[in-house]
Formats: sequence, structure tokens, C-alpha cells
Amino acid sequence: MKILVTGGAGFIGSNFIRHITGHPEHSVINLDKLTYAGNLENLRDIEGRPNYRFVKGDICDRQFLDSLDFDAIINFAAESHVDRSILDSFPFLQANVVGTQSLLEAARTRGCRMLQVSTDEVYGSIEKGLFTEDSPISPNSPYAASKASADLLVRAYHETFGMDVLITRCSNNYGPYQFPEKLIPLVISHAITGKPIPLYGDGKNVRDWIYVLDHCKAVEAVFHRGRSGEVYNAGGKNEWRNIDIINKLLSLVARKTGQDPDLLKKLITFVKDRQGHDRRYAIDPSKIEKELDWRPETGFEEGLEATVDWYLSYRTWWERIISGEYMDYYRTQYGDRLGR
Repeated sequence: MKILVTGGAGFIGSNFIRHITGHPEHSVINLDKLTYAGNLENLRDIEGRPNYRFVKGDICDRQFLDSLDFDAIINFAAESHVDRSILDSFPFLQANVVGTQSLLEAARTRGCRMLQVSTDEVYGSIEKGLFTEDSPISPNSPYAASKASADLLVRAYHETFGMDVLITRCSNNYGPYQFPEKLIPLVISHAITGKPIPLYGDGKNVRDWIYVLDHCKAVEAVFHRGRSGEVYNAGGKNEWRNIDIINKLLSLVARKTGQDPDLLKKLITFVKDRQGHDRRYAIDPSKIEKELDWRPETGFEEGLEATVDWYLSYRTWWERIISGEYMDYYRTQYGDRLGR
């Protein structure tokens, strides 16, 4: 099967491609526009695999999509940072809504399966209990609204055209190759370099966390065995307040680097809360557990320690991103092929 994986140079997409190309029966085309969060160095170690190919392009470009040869689509491509969506929502509408519609049309003309990778943020905030796939969507940020709009388009194409489509909605991911502006890598990198660690509001906002490889396996399960037209929540059953996860990370970094944990905790800097900041995300993964026999395999203690170890070992990787030097790899490795 030839799978078009969009956004495959990003955090979750690159982890998924590394996982799925380990199965020789799958051939993957990695389509990525290489915006700020797309980093081909994430996949440097698999560039020689015969079942992997990178193509630079924009999912909004229908003519370009029609020139590619594929049997199915898994769409990871998205603008995904809430703060950036508050500053300027237009790129989010373009990539997350128009881009999804473009992919749906490409899938419709081929009659092929498309899996849309979404987020638990489309449900909005919940004070108690858990969101199920039947819960109404009520997004509270421009980012979440753009992803919710994309989900509705996917549903509409299934109902209108009978298309073979699926949606996954996952909780917060963490693990290797996550862009340094996200919470966990930001805390780790700032602890290592001694920079202030900004914390919104009172720090008691709650998120459910899942290790990125577990999410990738959920996407794989839904893609192969999910029922067409269905939504599947992939949650970690692992809720943490932001302040608690930061303290946990700082203790880990201190133990592994020999720094004073009390001094590291002084780096925490409370800042004005984000506009429209959702208080708690929590989703019920019972459906994917029962139908597809999927469950997270990585315990939080294990996953968090592995993540800290990775960022300590790959300091050059995130320092190059922070400095902007990671862009050099594109030019050196791909030359004129990046001219699109």
C-alpha cells in the first residue's frame, strides 16, 4: 500500500513514519511544506529505507496532489500551536481547513481511504467527567476551531459522498523530536540552559498526556481496522496539572545533570494567562480499546524519563532549531528539490 503521509516532517508525523516504514508492506510518501515546525532531520536515520520518500509540497495545491501516486492518505499536516493561532489565525484556516478539503477532494477522486488526525481540543474544556466521541464539539481557540472545522468537513464528505474516512482525536503528545516551543521540551531545554520557564495563570490547567509512539500505534490501528465514518478518541488516562508536570520534569533534569532542583524550580515564572485558556481536557478512549484492542503501552514515568534522556542526548538537535540552523540541513541534503 502506498500511503501519503502529510506533515510527516513534524513531531507526530515523523514518529509515525519511522514506525510505519518499519513494516516493509507499507510504502510512504512524506509530503511536507517544511514550515517552521517541519524538520527533515527528524527522519535523517530512515532516509535510506526503500519504502520511504520525501516530497516537498503544499496540501492546498490540488494540482500537485493529483501528480502523486498513492492509495491512501493519513493527514498529520496542521498548524498546531494555540498561541500562534491567537496572534494570527489565517495560516490555521488555510492549512487546517482548506488543506483538509483539498486532501478530501484528492481522496474522493481516487476513491481511497483518508484518516484525519485531530485533537481533543475540538471538544473544548470539561470540568468533570470525560469527553466521548459523541460529545458535542465546542472549540475555544482559533486553532481548535480550525481543527473542528476540518473534522466537520471530513464527516460531511462521508455523509455526502460515502467516502471512506476516519478521524482520530488524541490528547497531548510528548516524546522525541517535539518542537521546542511545546511545554515539555520547553521546560527541559530551559532547565538545561538556565532560562526562565513561563507558566500560564496559576499553573493548574489539566492535560491528559500520551507518549507519541502510543499515539502512532493508535493511528495505525484505526487506519487498518477502524470503521469508516467513525471517530476514535486516543487518550492516555494520564491527567496532570501543568505545575505538577513542570516540577516533575525539573526533578528529573536535576537528577540527571547534577543541578540543584530547588534552584531549577526558581526558574518557574508565572505569566499572564493565555486568552481563552481551556482549564481541562480529558477524553474517554473506551471505544478504541474495545473495538481495536488498543491501549497505551508506555507508562508516564518511563516515557517522561525517556523523553528527558532524549533531549539531553540530542541537545544539538534542539539548539539548531532554536538558532534556526536546522534549515541548513534542507539545503545541504535536498538542494534544488526544496525549490517548490
